[in-house]
Amino acid sequence: MGLLSVLLKIASMKKEKINCVKIVGGGLAGAEAALYLASKGVSVKLYDIKPLNKTPAHTSDNYAELVCSNSLKSNDVYGNAAGLLKEEMRLMGSIIISVADNTKVPAGNALAVNRELFSEQITNKIKSNPYIECINEEVCDLSGDLVLIATGPLTTEPLSKAISSIMGSGLHFYDASAPVVTAESIDPQYSFVGDRYDKGNGDHINCPMNKEEYTEFYNALISAERAELKEFEKSDVFEGCMPVEIMAKRGVDTLRFGPLKPVGLTDPKTGRWAYATLQLRKEDFEGTMYNLVGFQTNLKFPEQKRVFGLIPALKNAEFVRYGVMYRNTYVNSPEFLNIDLSLKDNPNVYFAGQITGVEGYVESAVTGLVAGIQIYRKLKNKKPLEFSDKTVTGALLKYITTKNQDFQPMNANFALLPPPNKIIRDKKERKAHLASISLDAIKKIVKEI
Repeated sequence: MGLLSVLLKIASMKKEKINCVKIVGGGLAGAEAALYLASKGVSVKLYDIKPLNKTPAHTSDNYAELVCSNSLKSNDVYGNAAGLLKEEMRLMGSIIISVADNTKVPAGNALAVNRELFSEQITNKIKSNPYIECINEEVCDLSGDLVLIATGPLTTEPLSKAISSIMGSGLHFYDASAPVVTAESIDPQYSFVGDRYDKGNGDHINCPMNKEEYTEFYNALISAERAELKEFEKSDVFEGCMPVEIMAKRGVDTLRFGPLKPVGLTDPKTGRWAYATLQLRKEDFEGTMYNLVGFQTNLKFPEQKRVFGLIPALKNAEFVRYGVMYRNTYVNSPEFLNIDLSLKDNPNVYFAGQITGVEGYVESAVTGLVAGIQIYRKLKNKKPLEFSDKTVTGALLKYITTKNQDFQPMNANFALLPPPNKIIRDKKERKAHLASISLDAIKKIVKEI
């Protein structure tokens, strides 16, 4: 390259640095967005309270800290939605996934990383990038030409108030969620569709139990092993949200007058109410997923599968999300966010990460990547990029921005994708088929990127 070409390129890069994006939060989503925009020559101011301060969950001074597990879940592209999502991100040029691949440790079919090395490499990339200015302070003012809010589940109180002020409302501080299962894994032999006293449009699937079945389930539930809460969560995590296993310990019939109340649910096979009945409610508009109504829980994941599997209709249930209980903050995305992750009332403000209502490391990172892509297109006066819901990326975006009265965080799973246009009974074949469709779709999107 000649001297003139070099000078022209430098001049062009300096011109692009006029654009400046304010990113709040140096987690996976914020880091992904910052690095993507910087790669396009966009100037970024990355705000984070580290290292001057930390949330109770953080210990490291580095960005993109993995606070829980060091696993980014399965790497199986054709058999696991988390693996497929990572492959979509690789094709889109994700730096987070690139570093994860570079710092991986042996973990069978999963992508697990050396968490210290992973965060260190991300931090070095950010701090050495001339287009990223790192500002270590707590943000309380969200003014700016373009702002991306990418704070995680422990958003600080001043920032929460600032977010509420620009949204009017919409922040959730939730402590627990119920498990979600796929519709196809609910055994129709032991369940029936219908609403209490037939008042409704058949939006529930009911799972009846006789006295013996209920007694076995109850005894397993009250003796099941629970997950430990962090110290900063213990004081208020149960306030206003009673876990089903704690509720059960109040008496053997407590659940039968609560979430397992059979009143008004006539089983067509018997013509009467069962001894106890669990209701499942649609988790998405298409009805591919159902949540266990009133079953907020703090049981360990294997225990949830074992204990809830004692309910006859759920003996072969496929859990796409287990119940969780911890301190979290997320916006009511279906009400407030556009599908490009911008705020409906202020399209210059974007959201990414767990605060949008996605669950998981990779899911958080992909929203950061998407936000970065969409912000860059806005700077270039281009229309937002449309992500097909045949991709896991697009399906997640659709889920968190589609009207949902019982909106709760969601992770990547095949049930989010549109069903194939042909009947494929074998689960492995169906997942592989959906993955192939997804990869074809994401490759078309990459051409537009």
